[in-house]
Amino acid sequence: QLQFVESGGGLVQPGGSLRLSCAPSSGFTSDYEFYALGWFRQVPGKEHEGVSCISNIDGTTYYADSVKGRFTISRDINKNTVYLQMNSLKPEDTAVYYCAAGPAPTVRAMCTLPGQLRVSSWGQGTQVTVSS
Repeated sequence: QLQFVESGGGLVQPGGSLRLSCAPSSGFTSDYEFYALGWFRQVPGKEHEGVSCISNIDGTTYYADSVKGRFTISRDINKNTVYLQMNSLKPEDTAVYYCAAGPAPTVRAMCTLPGQLRVSSWGQGTQVTVSS
């Protein structure tokens, strides 16, 4: 099964920046080029929340309202890697961040219905802590 390795998390002060990366670690197939790819986050006791998603076909993006204007998702097709540039970080951004992928009809659907659309399993994630 497709699984990702996420990296780039850490402890940062409010207003700071981090850049997350994720790449497939197993289960990679040629279908990957047709998937929607996304970043999700989870805090204890809650479901995974879609943060931002991108089409691997045409680069169309989707952002949750809570991160619009602060986060930027991108992909490197040659490296099969997805990035999340996070600026102006807030304490409420504190979470474990994960990647997922699936053949979603739209990037918005991938971000809002990961339980139904992802074909990848959740990896270890990367912890992001925003605190002074």
